Amino acid sequence: MAINNNHNSKVDVSFIFQITDKVLWNTYLKSEVGDVILPFVVIRRLDCILESVNQKVRTAYETFKDKVNEDKLDPILRKAAGGLQFYNTSKHTLESLKENPRTIEIDFHNYLNGFNKEVRDIIDNFQFDKVISRLIKNKLLYQMIDAICQVDLHTDKVDNHDMGYVFEELIRVSNELSNQAAGEHFTPRDVINLMIRIIFSTEREILIQAGIIRTIYDPTLGTGGMINLSKNYVLDVLCKDSVYKPTIRTYGQEINEQSYAIAKSEALITGENVDNIRHGNTFTEDRFPDKHFHYQFANPPYGVTWSKDADFIKNESANPAGRFYAGLPATSDGQLLFVQHMISKMEREGGKIAVVTNGSPLFSGGAGSGESDIRKWIITNDWLDCIVALPKDLFYNTGINTYIWFITNQKSKQRRGKVQLINANISEDKLNGEEGFCRPEKRAMGNKRNKIESFHIEKLVEIYTRFEEGPYCKIYNNDDFGYYQITVEQPEYNEKGKPVKDKKGGVKPDSKKRDKETIPLTEDIEVYFQNEVLPNVPDAWIDYDKTRIGYEISFTKYFYEYKVLRPSAEIKAEIEALEYGSIGQKGITELLKELLG
Repeated sequence: MAINNNHNSKVDVSFIFQITDKVLWNTYLKSEVGDVILPFVVIRRLDCILESVNQKVRTAYETFKDKVNEDKLDPILRKAAGGLQFYNTSKHTLESLKENPRTIEIDFHNYLNGFNKEVRDIIDNFQFDKVISRLIKNKLLYQMIDAICQVDLHTDKVDNHDMGYVFEELIRVSNELSNQAAGEHFTPRDVINLMIRIIFSTEREILIQAGIIRTIYDPTLGTGGMINLSKNYVLDVLCKDSVYKPTIRTYGQEINEQSYAIAKSEALITGENVDNIRHGNTFTEDRFPDKHFHYQFANPPYGVTWSKDADFIKNESANPAGRFYAGLPATSDGQLLFVQHMISKMEREGGKIAVVTNGSPLFSGGAGSGESDIRKWIITNDWLDCIVALPKDLFYNTGINTYIWFITNQKSKQRRGKVQLINANISEDKLNGEEGFCRPEKRAMGNKRNKIESFHIEKLVEIYTRFEEGPYCKIYNNDDFGYYQITVEQPEYNEKGKPVKDKKGGVKPDSKKRDKETIPLTEDIEVYFQNEVLPNVPDAWIDYDKTRIGYEISFTKYFYEYKVLRPSAEIKAEIEALEYGSIGQKGITELLKELLG
């Protein structure tokens, strides 16, 4: 398998189609292909890496297996494996299994059982026993092993960076075959790179100091792309020429068993601490309860219900020390729950967050709602640093508007009390000469039709760090996002045209005439009421008991540009001056549309 070492290119995973056609065709549905191939790719990768140390491991195993306890045997075998976190004590390799087709079932099980417990845990989470049983039932185990052995995953052919691409492409292609949403499993590299570049744009001076240790965490880990790319960027790019390099420790939690297995496989292969990759529901089972992190990255699922976890989450929300005390969004969408979780995990001495959401967390829910209260909590604590509106059609499973929130508890002096908004939702327009912030993909992949190129990222990082208003950047004070929602009442009148009294002797409000007004926090309620309401309804009053404070973020409003319409006479004259045949029906239609507004 040829893999281009240019990490901006797509890897060649054509072997998935070859194996599907030659081995799995007519036995497995397209939707099941990934379940078979993914675990075999992981095992093949481990098998290739262990090839040069297998003999040393087996010699050490035979020498010490009856002389020391199992807990002491493990470090001996790791040392024999050259410091790797994995090894195999069996006498088999994938290649040697093919030598005895008659006993391949027994030999393969012995081979798998020869791996250390971390690898066996990965295999279990792939539910590999079911895969093997079905291959055996259909007499395909030998053919599958033979086919995967033809995929060369030795490190001199496929480095760790490219192995990440292999996993990513495998998942995308597998889900594409089954018409499932690949975006549920990983975030496109261009989006991750933008998140990383902005997060670390101000960090280099700190990271190149001696003895620096930093942590990176993703509570919706997927296959681990965000934390792995973040670490690689810091070590291989940001601090590449530095005398000192920081120690980077990565952490993640994932609910999907297969994605967890892939992420743990990659951690194992690249030398990370596999215990830092944990399985479970982040809402109900925080696997890092006492841990805080310097950098966090996440792309939580959009519009996914949390109703099955509602009892647990509501109980925790009642605890002032809990993660969800600021408020609860509608049970139909848990994105703001993930945001609250991540804020609770920020390193107290200074933490940064980059999290992708759709538009809903920015503006859903009126004043007094859970969503509004959460936004208020984030903004009034001065944690919201910047939001970037992304171009459309960047993700594999959705074409809706998406945004990156940048949150921190260590704002620089010039950013305190302010929020930066960057509008990158502008596609390249060659016809009008506009550069934009994305280009069309050469080949659409699901809903992913656009790509953010490296020069787009450079431009956006420059806009972020410059921190100056411009066509694509607006800077607001925290209070600019808040508003009062007041309830305006009017009297109820009787048949004689006189106000009706309530039980306490006051004027009874007419519920049919009740209205709500939204007033910016920066304005005085009484002044607004005197100037804007009373001139139209002189007998109205404010029911102050019903006043609520809300917060919302509206990119449409902030970046709206009014375009002056051309005079109708000018457009009419243009139509009359042109011959019908010279502009055609389409041209006439467009001019008429403009004329009619």
